[in-house]
Amino acid sequence: MNKQKLIALLGCCLLLQAAFAQKPAERPKIVVGMMVDQMRWDFLYRYGQRYGAGGFKRLLGEGFSCENTLINYAPTVTACGHTSVYTGSVPAVHGIISNGWYNRALNRDVYCAEDTTVQPVGIPSQKGGMSPRNLLASTVTDELRMATNFESKVVGVAIKDRGAIFPAGHSANAAFWYDGGSGKMVTSTYYMKELPAWVQRFNDRKLPQQLLANGWNTLYPLNTYKQSEADNKDYEKPFGHEQQPVFPHQFKGRENGDVRSTPYGNTLTFEFAKAAIEGYGLGSGKATDFLAVSFSSPDAVGHQFGPNSIEVEDVYLRLDKELAEFFSWLDQRFGKNNYLFFITADHGVSQSPGYLEEHRQPTGIINGKEAIAAVNKALDAQFGVPNGVLAVSAHQLYLNRPAFMERNIDMSVVEKTVIRVLKQQPGVVAAYSLSQLGCAPIPEPAKTMFVNGFNEERGGDVLVIYKSGWKEGSRTGATHGLWYPYDAHIPLVWMGWGIKPGKTHRTTGMTDIAPTLAALLNIQMPSGNVGHVVTEIFEK
Repeated sequence: MNKQKLIALLGCCLLLQAAFAQKPAERPKIVVGMMVDQMRWDFLYRYGQRYGAGGFKRLLGEGFSCENTLINYAPTVTACGHTSVYTGSVPAVHGIISNGWYNRALNRDVYCAEDTTVQPVGIPSQKGGMSPRNLLASTVTDELRMATNFESKVVGVAIKDRGAIFPAGHSANAAFWYDGGSGKMVTSTYYMKELPAWVQRFNDRKLPQQLLANGWNTLYPLNTYKQSEADNKDYEKPFGHEQQPVFPHQFKGRENGDVRSTPYGNTLTFEFAKAAIEGYGLGSGKATDFLAVSFSSPDAVGHQFGPNSIEVEDVYLRLDKELAEFFSWLDQRFGKNNYLFFITADHGVSQSPGYLEEHRQPTGIINGKEAIAAVNKALDAQFGVPNGVLAVSAHQLYLNRPAFMERNIDMSVVEKTVIRVLKQQPGVVAAYSLSQLGCAPIPEPAKTMFVNGFNEERGGDVLVIYKSGWKEGSRTGATHGLWYPYDAHIPLVWMGWGIKPGKTHRTTGMTDIAPTLAALLNIQMPSGNVGHVVTEIFEK
């Protein structure tokens, strides 16, 4: 081969190499991230005999299920969960340590998404609005926007503001949530000055009144709900206007406020999610778009009635049908293999103490006010500080540091007193100084979960740990927030573009979702990421 031919061949190779290098990364038209607030992992299967073919069964059949996905921090609450899924990080890093926490500089409790620099949009109000400004790390949705030079569109949707705001990230095109007073989907000036016309048209439909016009009755005959306890149990909470927590539930004149505590809150969310896809043209451009949608109603129903109630079973049977309809809608709009879908949850849920009592399981009631009163009494007696505990958030006690320091009292001595008194309280299994948490004799994985949940800037001074099955307040209803598997074991199922069918029982984490999305989309993982890619789900 002569020199000229060799040069020409090398030139062709360089041109081909450049062409391949410039080829856009192959991505789906749209990613739909679905979170179900308070969906414990077992709800994928518990009502499986009555699920249809197109909802959860389709997910499990066509998708890839990470069967042993666990939250790797505590407290297991809504704001932390939504943030950790999309940041791939933990509260110690991303800063959303609970739904709210005590701010020492402001000397008051702050809400996770509060932002006094913005105003609500869609409702007349002089109060401050909501935004993601308290979030200290980027989200995978932020990274997608930056990776496409902001051609990708990102929208967050939920009934709860925090369920829409934190998944959508800092640079979202929009986040919308529900205002129960007006019955409208709203936003804040962080995103826009006025609601888009399509949102105004959606609000004009007055869906809450339509959906609850006939109240809430069971989807199937009441006596066929075999996976639940009897309809009327003394550990269920009735609606405020009802005498008993039984079907049918009626809401005349209360539709706007109560829709979130019924399965029709899911219906409202599905309808708005579809309207958002149409309104913003998501999935119709050259770049991949992202819809982050969270279903808040299962959490409200679960708190009120408990996970073994007919109400919760009915919520999931209806959710299964609506999920099937949503999949069909996505198939028709984008094509079956042109969208990437995943479903997960922000946390699980415990059983109601009343239910546990009835079935001879370990449980009890913790009186938080009495416990703090006992601690304050001891601090006053020993150190002369009458209000030694300023606040309690996420099972962390915030001590009145200035008052003790003024008296030259060693805070480690104060903490020892607090710990001693806390450990004497019913239902408390242990208490530890948060500054010494790394040295505490706590078994794994609980120890790592507590460390991951503690943010030094925003956290408290002493951590209190409850016994398994114990609940603060009363024996009625159910709650979450502890490190135990009933609160920490969540579903994670992937389906659609780039996903091969299957399942793994390998332990995966909530924080693995964001880096896996980043790997699928060929973008940078979020700035505070601590998770790992779930490689088993990849089609190729």
